[in-house]
Amino acid sequence: MTVPHTREALAAASPSDVSSSPGSMPPVPGSAGSMPVPGWAVWSLRGSASVVTALVLAQPVLAGLFVTGDVGMLEMHSMTASILVAVIFLQVVAAIVVWRPGRGPAWPIGASTALFVVAELQSGMGYARLVAVHIPLGVLLFGLSVALLIAVWSPRVRRRRTPRTPESAR
Repeated sequence: MTVPHTREALAAASPSDVSSSPGSMPPVPGSAGSMPVPGWAVWSLRGSASVVTALVLAQPVLAGLFVTGDVGMLEMHSMTASILVAVIFLQVVAAIVVWRPGRGPAWPIGASTALFVVAELQSGMGYARLVAVHIPLGVLLFGLSVALLIAVWSPRVRRRRTPRTPESAR
């Protein structure tokens, strides 16, 4: 007995056709779909969020080493900031891939974009030597990156979003 793989075949199949094949489970009525978001898409988002958080954690260490007298660490702090902004941009791209082709949730796009904006502001304030704004933005960046890291490692990022129907738009 073959398992139907399209929506039409699944709708036309009787419950005994679907449940009789070993190891297969029909989709739950009202669920967001039977297949999760593709693993490669989710792992690209999780990987980029992990790298972002590691880079954000390195930044205060590098700044602290600069303050204690190691002048070369300011260059390293600046270089890490540039890498951080680039990786956050890649994280936005990964979030779009989870959402659009992966049919996953859209919230990682907004969260990653907010992180990107804060990182750009943070970087600009650092280059302008506005430490009174640079440090609080760094704390905000740290909090956002850790919160996003926890969120993308939760199982809910693997769930497909519910397809829109004309009835649900009303």
